[in-house]
Amino acid sequence: MGNTVSCCVSPESSPKLPLRQPAERLEEFCTSTEVSDDNTVPYLQHISDRELPEELALESNPSDHARASTIFLCKSQTDVSVRDKRRSNHINHITHVSPGPLSKKYSSCSTIFIDDSTVSQPNLKSTIKCVTLAIYYHIKNRDSDRSLDIFDEKLHPLSREPVPDDYSYVDPEHKLIYRFVRTLFSAAQLTAECAIVTLVYLERLLTYAELDICPANWKRIILGAILLASKVWDDQAVWNVDYCQILKDITVEDMNEMERQFLELLQFNINVPASVYAKYY
Repeated sequence: MGNTVSCCVSPESSPKLPLRQPAERLEEFCTSTEVSDDNTVPYLQHISDRELPEELALESNPSDHARASTIFLCKSQTDVSVRDKRRSNHINHITHVSPGPLSKKYSSCSTIFIDDSTVSQPNLKSTIKCVTLAIYYHIKNRDSDRSLDIFDEKLHPLSREPVPDDYSYVDPEHKLIYRFVRTLFSAAQLTAECAIVTLVYLERLLTYAELDICPANWKRIILGAILLASKVWDDQAVWNVDYCQILKDITVEDMNEMERQFLELLQFNINVPASVYAKYY
């Protein structure tokens, strides 16, 4: 009537939606929230997608994970088993001949010899001997001779003395490796901790770059690892020219290029977690 609008439709005739169960409504909600194929949305990668499976990571990068066995330990198993057998026979012989207390002390872990070393303050001489022995096992029990030109001693000599023709075939003795490393550490006044980190970087290089340390490249690979470890670990400022004063015939440009390629092969991963350091110690 007048300006009043009245509804003449009966309430009984209004349409009614069919009643649905809660499960059906939930299914419809999930379907409606899915992105259709027509819409292009950039895929966001999860952290779990970027990380390697734990088993593969432990196997591939032992220098990054504390629970993975070091490479040099695997390389030395053959020699250690033979030496342990000889030592066992020798001890049995001594026991039958003249039993008495042993002069050396050993910890509860049969593989660790006790001296004045600790994890935070390792003995320099003992540490260098152990590190160079690990490098010796790497060279002696290598699987192949994969290398790069930047580490080849013939292409990049460390001294003016002529490199022997058989330089890439004759494995260096442990004493030779020890003298080379000891000379660098003494001249540069490096610490025992630096020696441990040197071994970590060396194994990381072999793993990341898929290389082998062999007679042709062992000096330059060790030099690159020591150079990097001294810069990362040592509190004192270390310059490449300092090593050029130790190795008189090497140029700064050569040192710079070797350091650059070493870092690239490490994928600039110079971090050494405390757990990894303790494992290598």
